[in-house]
Amino acid sequence: MPEKRRPAKPPVPLHRLGCIFFRTDAGAEPVREWLKEQIPSEARKAIGADIKTVQQTWPVGKPLVDSLGDGLWEVRSAYTKVDYRTIFTIDGSMMVLLHGCEKHSKRTRQADLGLARRRKAQMERR
Repeated sequence: MPEKRRPAKPPVPLHRLGCIFFRTDAGAEPVREWLKEQIPSEARKAIGADIKTVQQTWPVGKPLVDSLGDGLWEVRSAYTKVDYRTIFTIDGSMMVLLHGCEKHSKRTRQADLGLARRRKAQMERR
């Protein structure tokens, strides 16, 4: 009797995420404003490409994405020796961009983490 072959296991499916900017009660979108007003065009393109990679290949780990705890993650982008961080959370199948900053030290500043946590809490109350 011929040996039965098991079918190959399908690859682990990747989750495609949508992406939205956190919006304050007043209607402002702080991450969009940060990108448009404070980030040079070429750096903005690099950050956007990294966010798109996360959307298309979630879940992603280091070096592109790192967990900050409490349901917060950061996209780790760099352009011309400047490190940028885009802090986000996952809400269902949506990536919600909560805060963006330049990183000047090894650890993410507590002020940046606190702001992202407050925005996440505000989002969850809605």
